[in-house]
Amino acid sequence: MPRPSAPLLPPVFHILLALSSEDLHGLGIATAVEDASGGTVELGPGTLYRSLKEMVRQGALIEVSSPQGTDPRRKYYRSTDLGRELLREEAARLARIVDLARERKVLEGPTS
Repeated sequence: MPRPSAPLLPPVFHILLALSSEDLHGLGIATAVEDASGGTVELGPGTLYRSLKEMVRQGALIEVSSPQGTDPRRKYYRSTDLGRELLREEAARLARIVDLARERKVLEGPTS
């Protein structure tokens, strides 16, 4: 099975970012992405669940048991070592682009 390569698709990046600190179910992921982006990124159900299925197939995510006291019908997801590696690589790639934009005075702020 081929390893996902950079650049990651935006939904994949945002899903991995949402799962970087806790296991979440689909709606929880969509809410976390929308909250973190200030509402500028919305993952529709088709995009979200298609992405989750593919990410599980590729080994970037695994399905985990629902936490005790939650609806057992909900599927919860956790990032794998591969998922965390992909997230770090993509975040570093984006940071390099932001640094370049700052060097070229497109954005204000210090460069790394």
